[in-house]
Amino acid sequence: MSQEQPRKPEDQTEAVTYGDVFPGVQGGELADKVVAPKDTAIMQAAENAMLGKTIKGGAAATLQAAAKQNEKAGVVGPDDTNANIVTGDEGVSVKEADLPGRRITTESIAGQAVGQYSQRAPLAAPNTIQAGGTCGQITIGEALEATAMTAGQKPVEWSDAAAIQAAEVRATGRTNIVPGGVAAAAQSAATLNARTTKDEEKTKLADILADATSKLPADKPATRRDAEGVTGAEMRNDPFLTTHPTGVAASVAAAARLNQINSNEMPK
Repeated sequence: MSQEQPRKPEDQTEAVTYGDVFPGVQGGELADKVVAPKDTAIMQAAENAMLGKTIKGGAAATLQAAAKQNEKAGVVGPDDTNANIVTGDEGVSVKEADLPGRRITTESIAGQAVGQYSQRAPLAAPNTIQAGGTCGQITIGEALEATAMTAGQKPVEWSDAAAIQAAEVRATGRTNIVPGGVAAAAQSAATLNARTTKDEEKTKLADILADATSKLPADKPATRRDAEGVTGAEMRNDPFLTTHPTGVAASVAAAARLNQINSNEMPK
């Protein structure tokens, strides 16, 4: 699986870049990057996690159209991603700001705004939002479900199972594996996959994580400490001591970053 954007052969159709689809993106590392299919999945996961849906005409939809065009032209493959851009320190973000009677949604990639949308919103009653609440926070379970979109076709390996177990432990507060839970399913899948030679016959992450929240007896917003624990578990169980660029650890880390941003912006 390719993790970095491949170079375009000279005889192929001109590739669609981020600068082409988002005119507001200027300079930096983002503008000249070719839009890749997995970039779309990560942006879509961020929209779904924050807003509960994919925005019509939003960044994910725009990227999807561009990625399809690039894939059809042969300049990218179905598993290509700009991993250092969409899962880097700034990565993708979807933020909401409530103004009197309006709600503003801003989408960013690598620190650059790629879309802003405004919609009517009811005036909030005073003192109905409590500081320190979980409103707008992405839970660990939701981050696991996002992985089903960003890396759903990846066969479950021991590193994935370890990361999922670490996530479940942090979400539930239990030290033991929940019977019938996502960690138990992931361990079983990793065991069976290790004995299976054909990738098409192996259990994929989407099979395990598509409804992760319903399999967790408890859940909590993802924090930086949770992300560090999940990342450590995935790395320790990977033969190359790395994490998958759009896998479990990446999703929990992205959720933790978004939660931190939202917490910093909440009124004190």
